[in-house]
Amino acid sequence: MLAAAGTFASAALIAAVTTAPSAAAGTSEGDAPAGNDRSTAAHGVAVAAARAAKKGVDWKDCPESWGLAKPIQCGYVTVPVDYARPDGRTIDLAVDRARSTGSKDERQGSLIYNPGGPGGSGLDFPKYVTEKDPVQAKPAKAYDYVGFDPRGVGHSAPISCADPQEFAKAPKPDPVPADEADKRAHRKLAAEYAQGCKERSGGDLLPHMNTPNTARDLDVIRAALGDAKLNYLGVSYGTYLGAVYAELFPSHVRRMVFDSVVNPATEKIWYQANLDQDVAFQGRWTDWTKWVAEHDDVYGIGATRAEVQRQWDELRAKAKKDPVGGVVGPAELLGLFQKASYSDGAWAPVAAVWSAYLKGDEKPLLKAAGPDMSNTAKNKEDENGNAVYTAVQCNDANWPTDWRTWDRDSTRLHPKNPFLTWSNTWMNLPCATWPLKQREPVDVHPGKALPATLVVQSERDAATPYAGAVELHKRLHGSRLITEKDAGNHGVTGLRNACVNERVDAYLLKGETGKKDVTCAAHEAPEPETS
Repeated sequence: MLAAAGTFASAALIAAVTTAPSAAAGTSEGDAPAGNDRSTAAHGVAVAAARAAKKGVDWKDCPESWGLAKPIQCGYVTVPVDYARPDGRTIDLAVDRARSTGSKDERQGSLIYNPGGPGGSGLDFPKYVTEKDPVQAKPAKAYDYVGFDPRGVGHSAPISCADPQEFAKAPKPDPVPADEADKRAHRKLAAEYAQGCKERSGGDLLPHMNTPNTARDLDVIRAALGDAKLNYLGVSYGTYLGAVYAELFPSHVRRMVFDSVVNPATEKIWYQANLDQDVAFQGRWTDWTKWVAEHDDVYGIGATRAEVQRQWDELRAKAKKDPVGGVVGPAELLGLFQKASYSDGAWAPVAAVWSAYLKGDEKPLLKAAGPDMSNTAKNKEDENGNAVYTAVQCNDANWPTDWRTWDRDSTRLHPKNPFLTWSNTWMNLPCATWPLKQREPVDVHPGKALPATLVVQSERDAATPYAGAVELHKRLHGSRLITEKDAGNHGVTGLRNACVNERVDAYLLKGETGKKDVTCAAHEAPEPETS
């Protein structure tokens, strides 16, 4: 569960134009499209990249409905649906950019971004430049900030697994099953969702929704931008996308920053990674509830962590029996409260909503956790994001198909890790009955052909536990690891930690990684505030 909300968990992560380098490096990849050998897929990438380099991107003002104001520009890059058939069906990927703010001599090309998911859109990335985010000021002088919608996402041939308005309805069933009947009901929903993916999106594109193909798309985008080599920032799932790219195209990499890292070990992708999350989210939940208790004078929720936990258990039980406003049950509560596990910035706002509810005002809770059935565009976006998450993860790896495996592991983990375990189970269970071919994940070991890269990770990250950063660091020759100690933010490079920011800037601007790994102190804990 790299995204904060899931189907069953809640109502609701170069200056001059050049010819494309040869894609021969792609022959080392371990996951060609079904029925095609690796060399055929590599040839398809070379063909598509050469065409993209010749065509470039026809940059124009962005469509008004995209919410991307001038000077951000938008365009499309054409890629094959199946890289084994580069002359077959194609789709257009939406891309956008904000031009670098520095001089011609300062410019170093494009910096392409992926925010995670799978299923996240990167199109908001250029806003860091146009809205003058001070953290991005130095890199923005050197790079065009480029975002894109990956295949199947948003404006790039979007896929769907369910009717968006039905998807948005609440309350969803309580993720924690009370008995075997509850489990059977959740299993039925998961199987129906998997079948819905096939029925609504099971044509040409769905079988080719996977991380290796998205990495190939990334190389075609690089070529279309006129960049001889790739500069890339990936967050969360974006780190796995970057790692797979590094494996397929190590000689195409210039600079790569991996922020909040998915463990790339093949045995972790993806089933075990989600079990690891269950434990890590419980630890982060403990961090937050302890903080809430320390500020009982502000929130009045509980003076000890145990009292705060008791209030949470009572809130869940009450919402299960009588959903708040008729729409906020335990699943919707989890969708809201889980935000505090992703970011320190959500600690105070979520606590304030909870405090207001306990004082008799349920409006903030309804607004924060309840569905907005009138916002059809947002509901469509949410459903699309969940569909891509499911398709990519199910297609990427061989998942257990025996329910007894899922039941055994979830039952074992839940007593000590009750916050997320069953919710995560139901979100990923469609992969147990996935109606398409699954495959072995890519084995990420790019070797010495890969230039020095930077890995950035907070020590108590719940969505991508710290061990994943250590593992990727071991696998990327010459990489450096920056650790934000005693911190748990998911996504570190966009925050104002000078120790981290200075090293990221030095790498992006000068290619400097330093002679050793670095540990940075965390920010001070958030200040309490009321709504």
